[in-house]
Amino acid sequence: MEVVLREVHDSDLPVFFRQLNDPEALHMAAFTPVDPADRDAFDARWKRIRSSDVVARTVLADGDVVGSAMVYGEPGEREVTYWVDRAYWGRGVATAALRGLLAEVPERPLYARAAADNQGSLRVLEKCGFRATARARGVASARGGEIDEVVLSLKG
Repeated sequence: MEVVLREVHDSDLPVFFRQLNDPEALHMAAFTPVDPADRDAFDARWKRIRSSDVVARTVLADGDVVGSAMVYGEPGEREVTYWVDRAYWGRGVATAALRGLLAEVPERPLYARAAADNQGSLRVLEKCGFRATARARGVASARGGEIDEVVLSLKG
């Protein structure tokens, strides 16, 4: 399967919105908008993302839109985040997408956070060179309260 990244197009947003509203994916991601079904808030968030210095990319697998990958935040504190459609979990798509994003954004260090029980995402981050540096508690809207999270870093 060929995985590539490209700029986000307007036509990608309905796909991202559908993906954001998959109950199983929401639970696994944990740290999500309070109301993922609020289309106005979703559109406003993507408008802010696309007009900022966030590096936002659409993930394509064999030409199909299957997710997004981003680097955001202040210099020296920038974080990565990604979302891959559940139908593509376990097929190497997230790892390939994150590797592509890291090649495009050579700045280091970079950071990531994942729910402590999200073994799939933790494995993707580790395969891409991130290492756990701390544990924390964070408010996980998709789970209705605070949960344990792992903070990871990728050094230069």
